[in-house]
Amino acid sequence: MSIERVRGYFKELGIEDKIREFDVSSATVALAAEALGCEGARIAKTLSFALGERTVLIVAAGDARIDNRKYKDKFSSKAKMLEHDEVTARIGHAVGGVCPFAVNEGVEVYLDESLKRFVTVFPACGSSNSAIELTIPELERYSNYIEWIDVCKLPE
Repeated sequence: MSIERVRGYFKELGIEDKIREFDVSSATVALAAEALGCEGARIAKTLSFALGERTVLIVAAGDARIDNRKYKDKFSSKAKMLEHDEVTARIGHAVGGVCPFAVNEGVEVYLDESLKRFVTVFPACGSSNSAIELTIPELERYSNYIEWIDVCKLPE
């Protein structure tokens, strides 16, 4: 089970007790915000893309959307999200629980600038009913991200 993989990863870091599990689904931004009692923008959603043979995860604010022009400028390719049935095999977490922690080897993690508006954010922890509250420096440390990027647009 994917949450056990994340729990093991966080145990090595001494923060497994920060994982929150819910009796309700947190598989979408709206459901996670409701379960946590916070605004949806603070949900750190993890979007999964196929970039040729590469698997790319972009962690972005819950209210942000991929800006196709910015994505293409950054990655020199059109944004192509992973197919639902590819997600678990390529990332190691199922849809609804995709997160940047304890992912399969070779998965590239990027953090989107849209997250920098917040002191803390809530990414999932490998299941459709879990989350963890992290500061931005903690998210950087635990996600093993490659770099900060700007590929999203915020609502107007």
